[in-house]
Amino acid sequence: MGYIKERFKEKADALGAEIKDILSQHGEKVIGEVKVSQAYQGMRGIPGLITETSLLDSEEGIRFRGYSIPELRELLPKAEGGIEPLPEGLFYLMLVGELPSKEDVDHLSAVLARRSNVPKHVFNILDKMPVSTHPMTLFSIGVMALQTESKFAKAYKDGISKKDYWEYTYEDTITLIARLPQLAAYIYRMKYHGGESIEPDADLDWAANFAHMLGYEDKSFWALMRLYMTIHADHEGGNVSAHATHLVGSALSDPYLAFTAGMTGLAGPLHGLANQEVIGWIEDMCEELNTQEPSQEQIAQYIKDTLAAGKVVPGYGHAVLRKTDPRFTAQMEFAKVHCPDAPMVKNVWKIYEVAPDILNATGKIKNPWPNVDAHSGALLTHYGLVEKEFYTVLFGVSRALGVLASLCWDRALGLPIERPKSLTTKRIKEMIGETEVAS
Repeated sequence: MGYIKERFKEKADALGAEIKDILSQHGEKVIGEVKVSQAYQGMRGIPGLITETSLLDSEEGIRFRGYSIPELRELLPKAEGGIEPLPEGLFYLMLVGELPSKEDVDHLSAVLARRSNVPKHVFNILDKMPVSTHPMTLFSIGVMALQTESKFAKAYKDGISKKDYWEYTYEDTITLIARLPQLAAYIYRMKYHGGESIEPDADLDWAANFAHMLGYEDKSFWALMRLYMTIHADHEGGNVSAHATHLVGSALSDPYLAFTAGMTGLAGPLHGLANQEVIGWIEDMCEELNTQEPSQEQIAQYIKDTLAAGKVVPGYGHAVLRKTDPRFTAQMEFAKVHCPDAPMVKNVWKIYEVAPDILNATGKIKNPWPNVDAHSGALLTHYGLVEKEFYTVLFGVSRALGVLASLCWDRALGLPIERPKSLTTKRIKEMIGETEVAS
């Protein structure tokens, strides 16, 4: 792993010097204004974070180090005979800022394989949990149990220089990413397959080995996992899982603690849990309509009924995007090649044909287009991974690539503890010149 680590340090030193110059010359320049509505409504659109790994544009979608998802599907190295990018390549890109060679990715895959062994005490802790425990709870507990392995925590306790924080954060990051697939697969097999775990295969790449340990040997499912792990990896710094990881990490909590914070956020219904809600909504629709292949007219009416009941159509809308999520499109293109006739996939496409116009007609929805969650569950269901509660764990394994790469950059750049200023409603009223709020 040595030479990738050195490349990262070179990039970090150069960017750190550039940032120091920016702060010296332009530190007092105003780059945004905060509205009262933003303070009350989730800080939407307030520029207040630095995330080097990716940037989300409302029209273009997510770009990783400047590259769009279609570009990455073409440019990132692939497995032998494969057509989907290897997620190790995306991690390298986010970490180093340059497209990797196939040799770089193979090297990283080998390093992850060597570090992938999960300590036995982690499995012992999981085995003591009720089998009814939600997979995301088990996943978070497992990561916390891995924290005993933190090199950063030990080094900080022993006393290290601030300039070395990045190195121990980096080492923890590589080890944690290496072990997450086995941890997640163990949870899946424990909860849904009677505890019959499957040993890792060190000859496989990171995503294919994950699929293997889950119990899936279909090569097209391995391809799906490579795509899935790539497109779910990062979404700039303001989403809950990325922001929570950054926030907790800013207190110098080690990567295990910081990542656990991100995962407890990802488990929320308004974040990562949405992917299982999409499939649940489609299944409820098919049951109510008494057909597995409803017509567009039936789907349109069901959408209207959902809205009339004061509910949302899961998988549609996004806090930033104002177009169809490129991650949805990537999955649709995958499905057209591998499973165009799958009933659940066809239902997703039918919904896509009618939902945006209906949602847009309400006049209340800024983005009537599908997001990444609208399609992912249909593909997983097609391949037999029907346990909806586990979908967010898959999301979490992928998201580790982005949030932990960002945490390495946080430490390399010496970013401080995060502490935004909060206000009371009384102070807001004073600032806007009101002594009382109109009824």
